[in-house]
Amino acid sequence: MDAQIKKGTLELCILLLLRNGDLYGYDIMKQMNVYFPEVNESTFYAILRRLAKDGILETYNGEVSNGPIRKYYRITQLGYEELNHNLNDFMKLVDIINTLNQ
Repeated sequence: MDAQIKKGTLELCILLLLRNGDLYGYDIMKQMNVYFPEVNESTFYAILRRLAKDGILETYNGEVSNGPIRKYYRITQLGYEELNHNLNDFMKLVDIINTLNQ
């Protein structure tokens, strides 16, 4: 898959995943690797950091477990707006491709 298409798709999928609840970075990466096995860990974390920097996600530290403190990600109101906008754009694109592919 083309890198630019993959980047936008990964962002959309991460937001869709977080729409269902807060997750920590490793869990997001593990769930996304099922669908994008060729994407490495650093790519997922770079996307998460950028989305947080842009205000689309926010982070907080979870409760202490037996290991290091986990950083959780939560979608913000701006993130929901971005998700809806990008999902609508993606669905329009799918419709165009399906129409042209007939």
